[in-house]
Amino acid sequence: MDFLMTPLILLALLLFSMFKVLREYERGVIFLFGRFWKVKGPGIIVVFPGVQKMVKVSLRTVVMDVPPQDIITKDNVTVKVNAVLYFRVVDSKKAIIEVEDYLYATSQLSQTTLRSVLGQSTLDDLLSNREEINAHLQKVIDEQTEPWGVKVANVEVKNVDLPQEMQRALAKQAEAERERRAKVINAQGEFEAAQKTCDAADLIGAHPPALQLRFFQTLLDLSSGEGTHTYIPIPFDLFDSMRNKTKNDN
Repeated sequence: MDFLMTPLILLALLLFSMFKVLREYERGVIFLFGRFWKVKGPGIIVVFPGVQKMVKVSLRTVVMDVPPQDIITKDNVTVKVNAVLYFRVVDSKKAIIEVEDYLYATSQLSQTTLRSVLGQSTLDDLLSNREEINAHLQKVIDEQTEPWGVKVANVEVKNVDLPQEMQRALAKQAEAERERRAKVINAQGEFEAAQKTCDAADLIGAHPPALQLRFFQTLLDLSSGEGTHTYIPIPFDLFDSMRNKTKNDN
């Protein structure tokens, strides 16, 4: 009886090991006698032990940190830059056959591409044109990972660490720029105020009664204070008479 039970147990274990369960985001690359056969999944699949071999591949998006890289920009500034990479496998067959380890290969490729692409940019572009640089990095890396069946969805430059002396220089530059803008705004305000004063003078000169009204308003403002001075208004016609007499005498 024991002699018969042993083969039955081995057969049951063999049959049990044939069935594999793959989740919705997983695929199984099946090799038959060492040669690629097909991609299976998701769900329950059958793999014959000793004849077939399965390599499991995840199709979910991978978020990978790119370690900080020492980069010399186009204008000879040394900075340390790190990034984050978003990618996923779109072709399970290529991801297993075309490259030994697609995760490691993508990581190394992203590091070298980060150094080469950012090395062609100036420091100002690196600090201000971040979106354009991210798009360029994504395009370059995606083109090189396409033969591996890997799709790079996005690349984001995270931090740009500057040397201390460069940080101080940028701070001084920013302060000088703020002072320049303040002086420009102040000068523009003075110019507009002077322009309005000239316009008011032209308007009052064209309408003499307006000048008298303005004179009386000034007297009213002065008399409303707490001072003890007394102001006596003099008609403007008196000045006109004196001016005309002076001209006649000459």
